[in-house]
Amino acid sequence: MPINSSKFLMSNTDYKKCPAPNRPEYAFIGRSNVGKSSLINMLTERKSLAKVSGRPGKTQLINHFEINDFWYLVDLPGYGYAKISKTLIAKINKIIHSYILGRENLVCLFVLVDCRHEPQKVDMDFMNWLGENGIPFQIVFTKADKLTKTKLHTNLSFYKEELLKTWEELPRMYVTSSSSRLGKDELISFIEETNEELDY
Repeated sequence: MPINSSKFLMSNTDYKKCPAPNRPEYAFIGRSNVGKSSLINMLTERKSLAKVSGRPGKTQLINHFEINDFWYLVDLPGYGYAKISKTLIAKINKIIHSYILGRENLVCLFVLVDCRHEPQKVDMDFMNWLGENGIPFQIVFTKADKLTKTKLHTNLSFYKEELLKTWEELPRMYVTSSSSRLGKDELISFIEETNEELDY
C-alpha cells in the first residue's frame, strides 16, 4: 500500500478535541529523541511532515495526520527524560495517558525504542503499563543502521529476554532505519492488512 497522500490536520493537548474517531488510528510514541519524527517522515516519504528536532522533549502535543484519506497517523509526545520542568513532564504524561486510554479508534500503538541501547527501565515500565491497561502495541526498534548486525542481534535478544520476564507472549517487533528505509514495507503492510479487516 503506497502512501499517496499525507497531510497534517491538527495539534491538541486534549484527545477529546482530536478529529472525529471515525477512521482507524495508529499512534507512534517513544522516549524523547528516539527518532519518531524521522520514522514518520520515512513512512510517508515526506521530508518534513513531522518536525524533526535534536532537542529532546520538543513534541508536546497530539499531532494528527490524515493518510490516504482513510486512516490517521498520530505523533505523540515523547515520554521519559527531557530537559523540561517536572510540572511540564507531568502535564505531558497526562496528555499521553488520557489519549491512550480514551481514544476509541486507536487500533495500535507503535512504541519506538532506540536499538543502540540495552533495555531501559522507562521503556519497560511504559510497555508494562500498556499491558496492564489492555492497550494493543508493537515495538519498533529505530536507528538500526547505527549498529553492526551482531550488536543489533545482541541488543534485540536482551530486549526479548527482559520482556519475557513479565510477558507470556512477545509483541510484534520491527527493526527500522529512517536513513535506509529498513522496515518501511513491513510497517505499512501491517497497517494495510489491519485496515482491510476493520469495519470503517
